Amino acid sequence: MARAMHRYSLMLALTLCAFVPGPGRAEDQQDLPPYKMLRSLQFVQDSVVLGDNSAAEMQRFLLTTLDERLRSADKTVFDDSRNVDAVLIYAMSGGNPSTLEYLMSRDVNGHFDNRVADVLRKYLNGKGLLVVNTMVDVAKEYRDKKIGPYLSLVAGNVMSAKNPKAALQLYDWARLTAPGTIVEEAALRRSIALATEAKMVPEGFAYSQRYVRRFLHSPYASQFADLFVQLVVDDSAGVKPEDVVDILSFMDPPRRREVYLRIARRAAISGKNELATMASSRAQEIASDDSEAFGALASLYGGVANISTPDVGVAIRNINQIPDGELNPRDRALRDAAKAMAEAVTRAPDPKSLTQASSSNVVKPETTEHDAAAAAKAPGDKSSGSASVKPGTATEVATQDGGGQDAASSFNTFVTTSRSKLDVIDGLLKQESH
Repeated sequence: MARAMHRYSLMLALTLCAFVPGPGRAEDQQDLPPYKMLRSLQFVQDSVVLGDNSAAEMQRFLLTTLDERLRSADKTVFDDSRNVDAVLIYAMSGGNPSTLEYLMSRDVNGHFDNRVADVLRKYLNGKGLLVVNTMVDVAKEYRDKKIGPYLSLVAGNVMSAKNPKAALQLYDWARLTAPGTIVEEAALRRSIALATEAKMVPEGFAYSQRYVRRFLHSPYASQFADLFVQLVVDDSAGVKPEDVVDILSFMDPPRRREVYLRIARRAAISGKNELATMASSRAQEIASDDSEAFGALASLYGGVANISTPDVGVAIRNINQIPDGELNPRDRALRDAAKAMAEAVTRAPDPKSLTQASSSNVVKPETTEHDAAAAAKAPGDKSSGSASVKPGTATEVATQDGGGQDAASSFNTFVTTSRSKLDVIDGLLKQESH
């Protein structure tokens, strides 16, 4: 680590010396080949994804300085193919898209491959799908060149909307040919996103493990955490708890606890009770200086998961013990929804709603000779006006006994009341989701 920091400090010092104004410095900047400036930019970008946040400002400075250098460069500068590659890589590394267009319009000597320039212009203008096949062919052709990893990365970005599996292959090639760089970080992160969308759980876990081992301190790691939580919860049927524990074991305790809590929360809302319980218990096991706050969250998410289980009584007690000050507005809304659901689950049924007409309450009509004769007739005989109403059936109860109407009225009242409470719960959950 010390050697890496020394190397980084030396690189920054050399870069600053090249660009800081002073006697003879302006001339040096104009004479500095673009490909050397690009190397400094690449080094700084790679340092950023490896966790050096102090390099972010230098990255912006180098992008601006390199842009000025390319626009002011003499045409003969591009006789060197390394400077041509520098232009293309700069365009694919967050540079100004109009600079590529500007240089292409002045390229009278054919230094730039028109196919590469054309697909990049389409890609940078949001029209990559129009040239997706050409882009893939170009990426394969330049696979072993300096621009190869970058072309594979952008080709994967375009192909992801058309063929996720083919895009994953392009991302694999990009990261394998540029290990430890911003290209590998981006390729891994986007591979996880594709695997999550396509419900490719084993592949998503394999990419996730590589990411946490290599780029845990990247400023883009929060995006990875979002994707990982989505992968685990949305496809929980194919997820083994030990795999989740294994991947998160590479994280430091604060990050690991945060991810467990996010899994518990999403799983509780999604009704994945076993997963929510596991994640909340894991979060509680991790010691913290702010253990009360994290313990409250873990209790909340675990309690929500246990509402539909025989442990609903314990869940209610845990939820009721959580003070408002320990929860943000979204979690307070979730707690209120959980309490409403728990109340509905544990409330004793209204005896009136269970009222049913029994045979003892039915006033049976007296049997007459006429009735006996009618009963003796064959079924469906039209001469019997009462053939469609059979004694002791619901039809008879509904037509002859007022008790059936009372039962139906009580049942309708019960349904209406329950629906109203469900609407309240749905409203609380909608507030929580915002």
